[in-house]
Amino acid sequence: MIPLIQKDVVEKRKWSSESELLDIIAISESTPGPISVNAATFVGYKVAGIIGGIVATISLAIPSFVIVLLISYFYETFITFAPMIALFKGLKAGVCVLLFIAVLKFYKNLKWNVLSIILFSITAIGLLLFAILNVSFSWISIIFIATGLISGLICIVFQNNCKKREKKK
Repeated sequence: MIPLIQKDVVEKRKWSSESELLDIIAISESTPGPISVNAATFVGYKVAGIIGGIVATISLAIPSFVIVLLISYFYETFITFAPMIALFKGLKAGVCVLLFIAVLKFYKNLKWNVLSIILFSITAIGLLLFAILNVSFSWISIIFIATGLISGLICIVFQNNCKKREKKK
């Protein structure tokens, strides 16, 4: 969804800048629910207030609901239908390409500093542990949460120390 959101929200409709979209994605990832729903709600609210957020959320949810409802009705047929199996394999490859393109676009807008390099490294190591060594995703999630909390606290302490120094000058 991220590449589609980026293309529609930033490039096509110009409702948000690339850096604002990075913030939207960060907020959407940290709140409960699918990223697409959270991002749609946030962008809808930004563009048209509370009504915009509600309409964006409902507009995003209804088509998915209908598709899942139809698939569930014909599930037995879909699960054994060879063209459908091939379609889903192709979709997996397409999603990988879309994600890679989104990462490249976001990479250009990232502000690299010591904290972002450390967080990126920990994330890459966690994903490798998950993919290669079959480490439980629960443990990796706990490590990610702990890292986020610790880095957030460090940032807060660092910012407070900087503000105190500025006041003394």
